[in-house]
Amino acid sequence: MDSETIASLRSGFNDHIPVESNGFDSLKKYNKQPFIIGVAGGTASGKTTVCNMIISQLHDQRVVLVNQDSFYRSLNEAQLGSAHEYNFDHPDAFNTELLLSCMEKLRRGQPVSIPSYDFKTHKSIEPSRLVNPADVIILEGILVLHDSQVRNLMNMKIFVDIDSDVRLARRIQRDTVERGRNISNVLDQYSRFVKPSFEEFILPSKKFADIIIPRGGDNDVAVDLIVQHILTKLGQHDLCKIYPNINVIFSTFQIRGMHTLVRDVKTTKHDFVFYSDRLIRLVVEHGLGHLPFTEKQIITPTGSVYSGVVFCKRLCGVSVIRSGESMENALRACCKGIKIGKILIHGDGNNGRQLIYEKLPADISSRHVLLLDPVLASGNSAIKAVSLLLSKGVPETSIIFLNLISAPEGIHAVCRKFPRLKIVTSEIDSSLDKNYRVIPGMGEFGDRYFGTD
Repeated sequence: MDSETIASLRSGFNDHIPVESNGFDSLKKYNKQPFIIGVAGGTASGKTTVCNMIISQLHDQRVVLVNQDSFYRSLNEAQLGSAHEYNFDHPDAFNTELLLSCMEKLRRGQPVSIPSYDFKTHKSIEPSRLVNPADVIILEGILVLHDSQVRNLMNMKIFVDIDSDVRLARRIQRDTVERGRNISNVLDQYSRFVKPSFEEFILPSKKFADIIIPRGGDNDVAVDLIVQHILTKLGQHDLCKIYPNINVIFSTFQIRGMHTLVRDVKTTKHDFVFYSDRLIRLVVEHGLGHLPFTEKQIITPTGSVYSGVVFCKRLCGVSVIRSGESMENALRACCKGIKIGKILIHGDGNNGRQLIYEKLPADISSRHVLLLDPVLASGNSAIKAVSLLLSKGVPETSIIFLNLISAPEGIHAVCRKFPRLKIVTSEIDSSLDKNYRVIPGMGEFGDRYFGTD
């Protein structure tokens, strides 16, 4: 890999992942980004109820709830003397700078101390609350969608919408029972500050919401859909959030078990080939699912109508010699009579990759191409192969790159250069080592598969 390529990779990673001066080894320190949810809405709209419902359904995940109320500014002595004249629903009532600092630390995987606010004394009190990093961070409050800097931290923005009369009734009950206030003061504060601030600041922030939940905590269907979306996102590798053209097949204990066997240095050649073939078949089947299709109705032997699909038949495989040839049998087993071309690319010292040999179908420009190479490491060979296909007239959108494991550096290099091709892999590994081997990896795949190690 030449110095220019290394610099390009390192520069690209700086856009998304902190890389220290000691090279790609620092990528191992990179922490998985949490999924941050903002939940806004008017006073007593049911925000906390919605948050608790989400938390209860995410029982297998680490979830923390951060309340914007914790970041109220403490009132000074002059303000305490006329607290009934203070607008607690105005953006200036919150210490947004401290909120941003705490959320940024949590996003980076650092524990933070969240202030404890006493609504009876209108002051922050000790002790503060220690909050540890989590998989999901929920930020809840009336104005969490108002500030653009706070919004930009969020992966999902929710607005809880409910009738204003219901909100007023709930606020009266909450403030009189939990916060020791009388009804007259609650109604006066509502008419003078709460309602005008809702109309000026809170309601306009509704337009920034990704999801609006009518009826608040009574809307079980909306909460269920939100939880399913969160679980889907949590199951994605962080690179899938950056590059939508990456597709990692859904991991099961079976897939994890097969990876354990093929990665084990003690696994025999026979078992390595057997379990590699099983994984390759899964990747090929998943890749075929990304082909275009047309709908078709057929008649079953029972005389019933079945509405199905027919996949594109104009396709071919291209294997990168020699490791890619290990994937040909699985492709032939799935696609009877498929044409398969070959490309041989050789490492040329510090000058990148050199094309040595290519034999491709004459009509490849009119076909969808499944590019076969079990390991995506630095991405240099893949870039060379894809560039060749493009030079033959194959549209970038017609290329599906299939591999068993991928290094982040390779994914970044390929997706940055070819953002419209699809990559299908079974696992994304941690990084490359100083010798540009995938870590943890599975060794030299071709040597282990063909018995030449």
